[in-house]
Amino acid sequence: MPTLTRMFSFTAAWTLGLVWIFPLLYAFWAAFHPAEYATRFDLFAPLTLEHFVTAWQQAPFMRYMFNTVMITGLILVFQLILCTLAGYALARMPFKGRSLIFALVLLQLMIVPEILIVENYRTLAKLELIDTWLGVGLPYMASAFGIFLLRQTFKTVPQELEDAARLEGCTWLGVLWKVYVPLAKPTYLAYGLVSVSHHWNNFLWPLVVTNTTNSRPLTVGMAIFGAPESGVDWPVICAGTLIAIGPLLIVFLIFQRRFLQSFMHAGLK
Repeated sequence: MPTLTRMFSFTAAWTLGLVWIFPLLYAFWAAFHPAEYATRFDLFAPLTLEHFVTAWQQAPFMRYMFNTVMITGLILVFQLILCTLAGYALARMPFKGRSLIFALVLLQLMIVPEILIVENYRTLAKLELIDTWLGVGLPYMASAFGIFLLRQTFKTVPQELEDAARLEGCTWLGVLWKVYVPLAKPTYLAYGLVSVSHHWNNFLWPLVVTNTTNSRPLTVGMAIFGAPESGVDWPVICAGTLIAIGPLLIVFLIFQRRFLQSFMHAGLK
């Protein structure tokens, strides 16, 4: 019976993997071959970079890429700072209402961000932050998931290490920086991957809050680039898609082993 279960799990895993990767393989095939080969496979079909040149010329991908990097980086920096401070306070600082605050943080995990779009838009309109990097990133700068993850990680740090640091004269901020942050590096890396991949691919909120290419990220730019009224050229759209996902894909392939180790370490906390 265990052998049959393993065979079923192995087959199911490979089937799901092939279903997941097939669209990506098709995008590579269509982007690197002439248009007449987009819907038929020929092992000896000629290769071309024409679709990438066309896609790059039809849309300001450099500006979209720059906006996406700046927005994603801005969100990640603020998340790491705020989640670190909040996670440390909830893990190590005794104060009245700590359990209630932590419960409210967990409650936030159950709230779908899309239901807050109207209220968030009204707030940003009053702050005059529509169509800005800060406007795109502001609703995500305090992450309940990040606070929960770092709080759980900080609780595993032995109290003796903090006591020793305080005997050396460290303030609470020095203890946090010199003791807790270094020990939580795998968790930071795992969370950073989740945050960057999520906000790099985020679509609905940037679509609502951006109006021009000055702040429009890649996801919104690709939606406009591939709109039916713009004419559907699948090889060019596939080339544009690879341009959009290329940086994340390259980073993952380079640091794949490190990412997996970080996720395993964070999961053992």
